[in-house]
Amino acid sequence: MIARILALALGLFTGVAASQAPEFAQQYRQRIGGAIDELRRVTARFDEDARAENLSREQAIARLSSQDDPVARRQGPAAAETADRLERLERQRDAVAEAGPFVRLAAVARGFDGPLARATYLDFEPAWPATTEGLVTGGVGFLIGWLGLRGLFSGLGRIRLRRSRTVPKTLRTA
Repeated sequence: MIARILALALGLFTGVAASQAPEFAQQYRQRIGGAIDELRRVTARFDEDARAENLSREQAIARLSSQDDPVARRQGPAAAETADRLERLERQRDAVAEAGPFVRLAAVARGFDGPLARATYLDFEPAWPATTEGLVTGGVGFLIGWLGLRGLFSGLGRIRLRRSRTVPKTLRTA
C-alpha cells in the first residue's frame, strides 16, 4: 500500500515537473528574442564604427586584436564572440520557430545558450500546462515517475521474496 502511494506521489511530482518543460522553453524563446535584439544593436554599432574607418567587421576585429594596449586587444575577440553568439542565437530561434510542438523542446535543448538558459532558470515562473504539449509532457512525466517507482518496488519485492525462499527455515525463525 505504501509503495503505491509513493509511486503515485512520485508520478504526480514528475508529471508536474515535466509539464513545465514547454513553459521553460517558451520563456527561453522570449529571452532569445531579447538577447538577439541587444546583440544586433551592439554589432550594428561596431559595424558602423568599422565602416566609418572604411573597414569590414573582420578587418576591424583584426585591427583591435593586434593593438599594443591590452584593453583594446581584448576587444577584438570580444567583438567576434558577440557576432558569433548573435548568429548562434538567430539559428536557434529559427530552428525553434520552424519546429512543431514537442520537436520545439528538442530544438531548445539542442545547442542552447548556457548563460541564457541559466538566466531563464533563475527567473523561471511555473505555469499551468494549458497547451496540448504541456499536458502530454506532464502525462508522460507522470507515467515515467509512477512506473519507475512501481518497477523499483516490484523488483525489490521479488528480491526479498527470493531471499526468504532460499534462507533455511531455522535461520528465519531465529
